[in-house]
Amino acid sequence: MRKIVLISALLFASSSVLAAQSPETKGGFTGPSSVAVKTVEVALEAKDDTQVLLTGHIVSGLGGEEYQFKDDTGTIIIEIDNRDWNGIEVTPETKIVIHGEVDSGWSYTTIDVDTVQLAK
Repeated sequence: MRKIVLISALLFASSSVLAAQSPETKGGFTGPSSVAVKTVEVALEAKDDTQVLLTGHIVSGLGGEEYQFKDDTGTIIIEIDNRDWNGIEVTPETKIVIHGEVDSGWSYTTIDVDTVQLAK
């Protein structure tokens, strides 16, 4: 009887340890994209909700989840929710690729970022 209790306790403890581990980051598609907006310059003129795929650098944090993003054609404010970082840490020297959509109003244009990846 003691063996059964001991085995049950060990099984319960090992399953608790496995459940406490952080979830793995799942992969996705890597390949060509049909997104036409690929520069900040074009994104600044694009309509609201237009999909963008931009490559560049975050040059500064603006507070909260807003950052200034720069590529070879200009700068734009981007918003990255904490869950969308995918565990990536960047500096102003880190080249990244962001996928998101244009968020524009009467006097502003920003990018609502869906994913962040390191540039290859």
